Amino acid sequence: MNYNFFALISRMKYIDRWALMRNTRAENLCEHSMEVAIIAHALCTIGNVRYGRNLDADKAALIGLYHDASEIITGDMPTPVKYFNADLKTAYKQVETIADNKLLEKLPEDLRPVYEEIFKSSEDENEVYMRKLVKAADKLSALIKCINELNAGNSEFRTAKESTGKAIRSLYQELPEVLDFVNEFLASYGSTLDELT
Repeated sequence: MNYNFFALISRMKYIDRWALMRNTRAENLCEHSMEVAIIAHALCTIGNVRYGRNLDADKAALIGLYHDASEIITGDMPTPVKYFNADLKTAYKQVETIADNKLLEKLPEDLRPVYEEIFKSSEDENEVYMRKLVKAADKLSALIKCINELNAGNSEFRTAKESTGKAIRSLYQELPEVLDFVNEFLASYGSTLDELT
């Protein structure tokens, strides 16, 4: 029997993000997911090292890689539409869940439980906190995109940067790892290669 899960996942490179906005450089879902995975791993590592947490940073990276996989089926829903009101947000969450389940059905039965643990959250306190850090990594990735676009002279991302920055700042109290990342790593984004090396 032939299973389509990984072939479908490989199509993330065809899903463009920020579709409603003019981009100086297109960003696809595959690139975004890798960045989210890296940042999620870093946030969990910060939590473990500095705040005495017991977070699975490797699992956070995997969740980051797959966090928007449903968009292979649904496409990228622009944030202003997705969060327009509570009803639309709830409806879209249901669509995402259906899409995730459809993807998981493309795996052999014996492998499915392993991937369900990536796609579906448990009630474990550490897991819940870790998944909040993955969501924060997603917001940080969006902020980095805004920074890069603004540095390239694209003022189209000005208000997106402001609203994303505000959303990230609202996380500082609950997720101090985010504040650490912002204070220690964010300023480097948008620097030239010469400045970074």
